[in-house]
Amino acid sequence: MITANETKMNGFLLMGFSENHKLQILQACLFLVMYLLDLTSNFIIITITTLDEHLQSPMYYFLKQLSLMDLSFISVTVPQSIHNSLTGNGYISYAQCMLQVFFFTSLAWAEVAILTVMSYDRYVAICFPLHYELIMDARRCKSAVIAVWVSGGISGILYTAATFSITICGAKIIHQFFCDIPQLIKLSCSNDYLALIGVVAFMAVVALACFISIVLSYIHIFSTVLRIPSAEGRSKVFSTCLPHLFVVSFFLSTGICAYLKPTSDSPTALDLTLSIFYAIIPPTFNPIIYSLKNQSLKKALGKLLLGSYFTVKILCPVLNNQQFFHISF
Repeated sequence: MITANETKMNGFLLMGFSENHKLQILQACLFLVMYLLDLTSNFIIITITTLDEHLQSPMYYFLKQLSLMDLSFISVTVPQSIHNSLTGNGYISYAQCMLQVFFFTSLAWAEVAILTVMSYDRYVAICFPLHYELIMDARRCKSAVIAVWVSGGISGILYTAATFSITICGAKIIHQFFCDIPQLIKLSCSNDYLALIGVVAFMAVVALACFISIVLSYIHIFSTVLRIPSAEGRSKVFSTCLPHLFVVSFFLSTGICAYLKPTSDSPTALDLTLSIFYAIIPPTFNPIIYSLKNQSLKKALGKLLLGSYFTVKILCPVLNNQQFFHISF
């Protein structure tokens, strides 16, 4: 591990979950499995929603954006943690830590925003099916996605500027597997972290407003679904919407709890557990939950596995006639 003298340089020491090397290897293996699962599942969703002509509706357009965010979100922290655990070197430079804070907070907020947009999309689709194409047209969908990414970037800038404006003194040791803002606040030796607390509180209020909006959307959805005479139709909507609501609640509740709970001087198992709940589990299981009950995605996945997307047509003129040969890779 990095010595105390080295931690006084322009960087931090990430302690992770344990100082025992065998446990670090175990943690690295578990993180690697979850990371590969996340990459594979999200890459599949991005691929099939891009290639399949039947998956070009706003719902799948937003789902593709969510998968892209999930893939990026987990890539901000997990690869660095795996490297640190395997090498036994928890050092991270000041610039790397700053980039982690920026991308982590940007993508976290972008996920909250896209989940809010997705709930509104389902609300319009179920409660106003005749006006769905008019309300959720291509221009509005693109504008919503642009707003999601821009708002994420703005929140990342606010968090990063406020976090690294604090005065850090003493050993730069972070009892976490990535540069987490609550852990960085513990390193402050003055009251200049009040600006950061203000940013965190403001974004928590906005996140709570998004959550309330999501809950209201699903309340309207469920009240509409209960009027459907078909029991099979009601079951289909409930089996799709309830997991979505659970994912949003789980992600927001653990994140808000971690950022707003009082910080303690000594590291706790709760801090590490909460960080896993909002930094690793949601992006890993989002693609599974959002596609588990979706027959269109399952059908598209089957086409992908059979290689149907990679069928190409080669034009071969023979005797002035055009004949097409289909070749599947």
